[in-house]
Amino acid sequence: MSEQGDTFGPDADSAGGRARFVQVFQAQRARMEALVSRRVGCRATASDLVQELFLRFWRRPEVKVEALDTYLLRCAGNLAIDHLRSEGSRERIAEAALAVDEASMAHAPEQAVEVDHDLQRIEAALRALPERTRQIFLLNRIHGCKYGEIAKAMQLSQSAVEKHMMRALEACKASVAEPASTPRRPGRACR
Repeated sequence: MSEQGDTFGPDADSAGGRARFVQVFQAQRARMEALVSRRVGCRATASDLVQELFLRFWRRPEVKVEALDTYLLRCAGNLAIDHLRSEGSRERIAEAALAVDEASMAHAPEQAVEVDHDLQRIEAALRALPERTRQIFLLNRIHGCKYGEIAKAMQLSQSAVEKHMMRALEACKASVAEPASTPRRPGRACR
Protein backbone atom coordinates (compact mmCIF):
# COMPACT_ATOMS: atom_id res chain seq x y z
CA MET A 1 0.00 0.00 0.00
CA SER A 2 1.22 3.47 -0.70
CA GLU A 3 1.32 6.01 2.07
CA GLN A 4 -1.12 8.22 0.19
CA GLY A 5 -3.67 5.45 -0.26
CA ASP A 6 -5.00 3.69 -3.31
CA THR A 7 -6.87 5.19 -6.22
CA PHE A 8 -9.12 2.97 -8.30
CA GLY A 9 -12.00 3.14 -10.70
CA PRO A 10 -12.38 3.61 -14.45
CA ASP A 11 -11.08 7.16 -14.24
CA ALA A 12 -7.96 6.24 -12.25
CA ASP A 13 -4.75 7.84 -13.55
CA SER A 14 -3.59 4.77 -15.41
CA ALA A 15 -4.00 1.08 -15.74
CA GLY A 16 -1.86 0.98 -12.60
CA GLY A 17 -4.80 2.05 -10.45
CA ARG A 18 -6.99 -0.66 -11.92
CA ALA A 19 -4.25 -3.26 -11.64
CA ARG A 20 -3.72 -2.35 -7.98
CA PHE A 21 -7.47 -2.64 -7.35
CA VAL A 22 -7.61 -6.11 -8.99
CA GLN A 23 -4.55 -7.21 -7.01
CA VAL A 24 -6.01 -6.11 -3.66
CA PHE A 25 -9.47 -7.43 -4.55
CA GLN A 26 -8.09 -10.87 -5.44
CA ALA A 27 -6.02 -10.94 -2.25
CA GLN A 28 -9.11 -10.15 -0.16
CA ARG A 29 -11.67 -12.18 -2.14
CA ALA A 30 -11.57 -15.28 0.08
CA ARG A 31 -11.90 -13.18 3.24
CA MET A 32 -14.77 -11.18 1.74
CA GLU A 33 -16.60 -14.33 0.64
CA ALA A 34 -16.12 -15.92 4.08
CA LEU A 35 -17.45 -12.78 5.81
CA VAL A 36 -20.46 -12.51 3.51
CA SER A 37 -21.13 -16.26 3.71
CA ARG A 38 -21.22 -16.11 7.52
CA ARG A 39 -23.74 -13.27 7.37
CA VAL A 40 -26.06 -14.55 4.64
CA GLY A 41 -25.62 -18.27 5.33
CA CYS A 42 -24.97 -19.32 1.73
CA ARG A 43 -21.64 -19.68 -0.09
CA ALA A 44 -23.16 -19.30 -3.55
CA THR A 45 -24.94 -16.08 -2.57
CA ALA A 46 -21.74 -14.83 -0.94
CA SER A 47 -19.80 -15.49 -4.14
CA ASP A 48 -22.44 -13.67 -6.19
CA LEU A 49 -22.46 -10.70 -3.82
CA VAL A 50 -18.65 -10.39 -3.85
CA GLN A 51 -18.72 -10.51 -7.66
CA GLU A 52 -21.37 -7.77 -7.60
CA LEU A 53 -19.10 -5.76 -5.30
CA PHE A 54 -16.25 -6.10 -7.79
CA LEU A 55 -18.46 -4.83 -10.61
CA ARG A 56 -19.70 -1.89 -8.54
CA PHE A 57 -16.15 -0.77 -7.81
CA TRP A 58 -14.95 -1.43 -11.34
CA ARG A 59 -17.64 0.88 -12.77
CA ARG A 60 -17.45 3.67 -10.22
CA PRO A 61 -15.58 6.92 -10.74
CA GLU A 62 -12.12 7.43 -9.32
CA VAL A 63 -12.06 6.86 -5.58
CA LYS A 64 -9.19 7.35 -3.17
CA VAL A 65 -9.09 5.31 0.04
CA GLU A 66 -6.43 4.92 2.70
CA ALA A 67 -6.62 1.13 3.17
CA LEU A 68 -8.26 -0.50 0.17
CA ASP A 69 -8.16 -3.99 1.69
CA THR A 70 -10.01 -2.89 4.83
CA TYR A 71 -12.41 -0.76 2.80
CA LEU A 72 -13.31 -3.72 0.58
CA LEU A 73 -14.00 -5.92 3.61
CA ARG A 74 -16.23 -3.26 5.14
CA CYS A 75 -18.09 -2.84 1.84
CA ALA A 76 -18.56 -6.61 1.55
CA GLY A 77 -20.05 -6.67 5.05
CA ASN A 78 -22.35 -3.79 4.18
CA LEU A 79 -23.44 -5.53 0.97
CA ALA A 80 -24.32 -8.64 3.01
CA ILE A 81 -26.43 -6.49 5.35
CA ASP A 82 -28.16 -4.85 2.36
CA HIS A 83 -28.89 -8.28 0.94
CA LEU A 84 -30.41 -9.46 4.23
CA ARG A 85 -32.51 -6.30 4.45
CA SER A 86 -33.74 -6.88 0.93
CA GLU A 87 -34.59 -10.49 1.71
CA GLY A 88 -36.34 -9.37 4.90
CA SER A 89 -38.40 -6.86 2.93
CA ARG A 90 -39.42 -9.54 0.45
CA GLU A 91 -40.41 -11.87 3.28
CA ARG A 92 -42.46 -9.16 4.99
CA ILE A 93 -44.25 -8.38 1.74
CA ALA A 94 -44.97 -12.07 1.15
CA GLU A 95 -46.21 -12.50 4.73
CA ALA A 96 -48.45 -9.45 4.40
CA ALA A 97 -49.88 -10.82 1.16
CA LEU A 98 -50.58 -14.16 2.85
CA ALA A 99 -52.15 -12.44 5.84
CA VAL A 100 -55.02 -11.04 3.80
CA ASP A 101 -58.24 -12.24 5.38
CA GLU A 102 -59.88 -14.80 3.08
CA ALA A 103 -63.34 -13.82 4.25
CA SER A 104 -62.89 -10.20 3.23
CA MET A 105 -61.47 -11.36 -0.11
CA ALA A 106 -64.61 -13.40 -0.73
CA HIS A 107 -66.84 -10.41 0.07
CA ALA A 108 -64.89 -7.86 -1.91
CA PRO A 109 -63.14 -9.36 -4.96
CA GLU A 110 -63.47 -6.04 -6.77
CA GLN A 111 -61.49 -4.35 -4.02
CA ALA A 112 -58.71 -6.95 -4.31
CA VAL A 113 -58.55 -6.45 -8.07
CA GLU A 114 -58.42 -2.68 -7.59
CA VAL A 115 -55.56 -2.98 -5.08
CA ASP A 116 -53.71 -5.24 -7.50
CA HIS A 117 -54.16 -2.68 -10.30
CA ASP A 118 -52.95 0.10 -7.97
CA LEU A 119 -49.81 -1.91 -7.16
CA GLN A 120 -49.18 -2.54 -10.86
CA ARG A 121 -49.55 1.17 -11.63
CA ILE A 122 -47.20 2.09 -8.77
CA GLU A 123 -44.62 -0.43 -10.02
CA ALA A 124 -44.91 0.99 -13.54
CA ALA A 125 -44.52 4.53 -12.18
CA LEU A 126 -41.38 3.49 -10.28
CA ARG A 127 -39.91 1.80 -13.37
CA ALA A 128 -40.52 5.01 -15.35
CA LEU A 129 -38.53 7.12 -12.87
CA PRO A 130 -34.93 8.08 -13.62
CA GLU A 131 -32.50 5.47 -12.22
CA ARG A 132 -31.14 7.73 -9.47
CA THR A 133 -34.62 8.74 -8.28
CA ARG A 134 -35.78 5.11 -8.23
CA GLN A 135 -32.63 4.03 -6.38
CA ILE A 136 -33.11 6.73 -3.72
CA PHE A 137 -36.78 5.75 -3.30
CA LEU A 138 -35.90 2.06 -2.87
CA LEU A 139 -33.07 2.78 -0.44
CA ASN A 140 -35.45 4.81 1.71
CA ARG A 141 -38.70 2.87 1.46
CA ILE A 142 -37.47 -0.70 1.05
CA HIS A 143 -34.09 -0.71 2.79
CA GLY A 144 -35.01 1.81 5.49
CA CYS A 145 -32.08 4.15 4.88
CA LYS A 146 -32.39 7.71 6.14
CA TYR A 147 -32.01 10.67 3.80
CA GLY A 148 -28.65 11.60 5.33
CA GLU A 149 -27.30 8.07 4.82
CA ILE A 150 -28.47 8.04 1.22
CA ALA A 151 -26.98 11.48 0.58
CA LYS A 152 -23.61 10.38 1.93
CA ALA A 153 -23.60 7.06 0.05
CA MET A 154 -24.59 8.65 -3.25
CA GLN A 155 -22.47 11.77 -2.75
CA LEU A 156 -25.48 14.10 -2.96
CA SER A 157 -26.82 16.81 -0.70
CA GLN A 158 -29.66 15.86 1.61
CA SER A 159 -31.78 18.45 -0.19
CA ALA A 160 -31.20 16.65 -3.49
CA VAL A 161 -32.23 13.35 -1.90
CA GLU A 162 -35.40 14.99 -0.56
CA LYS A 163 -36.22 16.35 -4.02
CA HIS A 164 -35.75 12.92 -5.61
CA MET A 165 -38.02 11.40 -2.94
CA MET A 166 -40.70 14.04 -3.56
CA ARG A 167 -40.58 13.24 -7.29
CA ALA A 168 -40.90 9.51 -6.62
CA LEU A 169 -43.75 9.95 -4.15
CA GLU A 170 -45.58 12.30 -6.51
CA ALA A 171 -45.22 9.77 -9.33
CA CYS A 172 -46.63 6.99 -7.11
CA LYS A 173 -49.49 9.18 -5.95
CA ALA A 174 -50.32 10.28 -9.50
CA SER A 175 -50.24 6.68 -10.74
CA VAL A 176 -53.03 5.61 -8.38
CA ALA A 177 -54.98 8.84 -8.84
CA GLU A 178 -55.31 8.23 -12.58
CA PRO A 179 -58.32 6.22 -13.74
CA ALA A 180 -57.31 2.61 -14.42
CA SER A 181 -58.50 2.77 -18.02
CA THR A 182 -56.50 5.91 -18.86
CA PRO A 183 -53.01 4.95 -19.96
CA ARG A 184 -50.33 7.54 -19.31
CA ARG A 185 -48.89 9.13 -22.38
CA PRO A 186 -45.09 9.06 -22.59
CA GLY A 187 -43.56 12.44 -22.00
CA ARG A 188 -46.53 13.84 -20.08
CA ALA A 189 -45.74 15.32 -16.72
CA CYS A 190 -47.53 13.95 -13.66
CA ARG A 191 -49.97 16.37 -12.08
